[in-house]
Parts: sequence; structure tokens; C-alpha cells
Amino acid sequence: MTYLDHNATSPLRPEAKAAMQRALEVGGNASAIHCAGRLARAVVDEARDEVAGLVNANPDDVVFTSGGSEANALALWGAVFSAEAPRIAGVSSVHAAGTAVPGKITRLVVSAIEHDSVLKAAAAIAERLGVEFAHIPVTTDGVLELDALERLLSEHRGRALVAVMAANNETGVIQPIAEAAALARRWEALLLIDAVQACGKIAVDCAALGADFLTLSAHKFGGPQGTGALVMKAGAPFTPQMPGGQEKGRRAGTENVTGIAGFGAAAEVARRDDVSQPCEWRDGFEAGLKSRFPDVVIFGEAAPRLANTSNFAIPGIGAETAVIALDLDGVMVSSGAACSSGKVQQSHVLKAMGVRPELASCGLRASFGWNSTSSDID
Repeated sequence: MTYLDHNATSPLRPEAKAAMQRALEVGGNASAIHCAGRLARAVVDEARDEVAGLVNANPDDVVFTSGGSEANALALWGAVFSAEAPRIAGVSSVHAAGTAVPGKITRLVVSAIEHDSVLKAAAAIAERLGVEFAHIPVTTDGVLELDALERLLSEHRGRALVAVMAANNETGVIQPIAEAAALARRWEALLLIDAVQACGKIAVDCAALGADFLTLSAHKFGGPQGTGALVMKAGAPFTPQMPGGQEKGRRAGTENVTGIAGFGAAAEVARRDDVSQPCEWRDGFEAGLKSRFPDVVIFGEAAPRLANTSNFAIPGIGAETAVIALDLDGVMVSSGAACSSGKVQQSHVLKAMGVRPELASCGLRASFGWNSTSSDID
């Protein structure tokens, strides 16, 4: 089998598996005060330190979740509800001692290429709470248009929450998040950075960016599925959506000690990874495509991209057909088009980039990872 779909899920690293097996032997609840509970708490705390280290954050700011999608939803709903809390019975905001909860969020400003977990949560918030929802356009190479973001923020229609991903999951295009963060600070907007696809592939410095919220998912860089994190800056307005005692009151539910242990181990290995080899593989792969298919189109080719990601289309070869045929030959890639009820629909990312529907329907993504080899690329 040739697995080239690491952006969907990167197989579990041996180090993460070993950490999870050790955690299974602990067996305690991390909230219990007896010996087994303290051992479980130590596992969680160690993993929290490793995850925080991966993004240069304070460990106290890391909130473990069930994955990146929950982390994104938790940040969006939590931030918006923090301003709504005074008029919602039984709901209280969580913020730094002595820090006033900032003004009501009236606008969600979201890049047009965000993951569905951000786009759909933002749309639901807009519908249910009457919050304005605006898209930030991207260039034909899939890069956020910073001028458009500044125009949206300068309209002075209340406080905004800006959501921008660090790197796109489909094209691998790296976004100008430092510049977006500077604009958000200038216009006193909150900032959510979805770093799910970027973490473990490029450096992500939470402290330098000054993001209010940053989201991660373990299974994108060799950790287990079902474990993620929301990194929340101290003082950021936030109301828990699942009130309870765990995670310092920010997210209820018994901690997934085993999954968190694997997350921490994968984060520790990711900090030491050499990302230069995937770049060589991607470039060699694309050179091979061009030599065999002169009319191949590589999406976002002119923009900075993740070293492991190639999103391309060979005109006339439909993505759905190609994915099935490749799978029958033991090669696993993904499609840039989503199939719903038997109908191939255009990727919203490629649509935002202005790609023609007939070309977008041929879009394929190959993504490499920690266990890829040169023979896989061939």
C-alpha cells in the first residue's frame, strides 16, 4: 500500500503509540486525588507541556479537546457567547482576574478557504445570534488578500473576530498569519488561527503572533485521532460551552488520558522533525507529473506551500474516477472535490481561488508524511 493522504490523517507514530500504551497502564482518572489519579494527572500535565512547547505557548493556556473541529467551534462560540453572557441566565464568562470582558462581537470575518468546522460554525452563529458574517477573499494562488481584510476591519461596525488558517488543508498554501495578526491588533479585533494543518510542518509561534485562540489536532502529525487542543490567550473573552470542572472549567469531560499522552509524544517528536525531505519529495513528485502530463495544473504553485502537500489537476481525468482507480492499485490519495449524493461538487477552496468548475472537478491531493518514502513518490 502507498499512503499519500497525510493531510487527512497521518498514521500513528511509534512514539505516540508507546506513550499511549504506557498511559493505558496508569488507569486512573486525572481528576482523582489518589495515587492512580495523580499518575494520570502527571501524564496529562507532561503532554500539556509538550503541546505548548510545539507552538511556544503557556501550558496553562492549552485546553484539550476531542479534535480540531471541536477546538474551532469552542473558540468561536465561546468568544461570541462571552459578550452575550450577561443576558443569558446561568452562563458566566471566563477571563483573567481583573480583566474586563471586551465589547460585544458583532462581526465574524473569516477567510473564504477556512475548514468547514470554522465556516459552518460561523454561519450558525450568524444565523442564531444575528452576528454579521463576512468572507475574506483570496488570490488565484490561494493567499489571503490582506488589503481586503483591512477594508473589512476598517468599516467600524463593532468588534470583529477574525479567523484565518495558518496553512490550507487542500492546497498547502501558507497564509500570511503574522500580517493578519498585526491587522487584527491594529483594529482591536480578536484573532483565531486554525493551525491544525500547519503544526508539525512549519513553525507556529503562538506568543509571537499574539493570537487570542489557536487550534491544533494530534492526528495531523502522527498523534491519535480524537484528540486536539484550543490554545487560549490569558484574558481572551470566553464562555465554556460544556461547563464543568475539568480543564480549569473551560471544557468539561473526563480527560482522554491515553489520547492526550499520544498527542504529547507526537508533539515532542514533531519539534525535532526535519521538514526538508518532504519538500524534496513534493518537488520531485510534481516534476514527475509535469514530465508525463504537460498540461497538469498545480494549485497554489506560485505561493509558499507546506513541504508535504501537492494539489493538482490533470484536465480530462476526473478526480472521483482517479481516486477509485488509484485505490484499486493500492495508492491512496484524496480528491479536491467533495461527493454528495452521487454528485461531485466543487471544492470551496478552489472555487474561492477562481478555478473553473471543470478543472476543479479533476483536483487531486497527494500529501506526504513521517513514514513516506521515495518509492511512494515514484
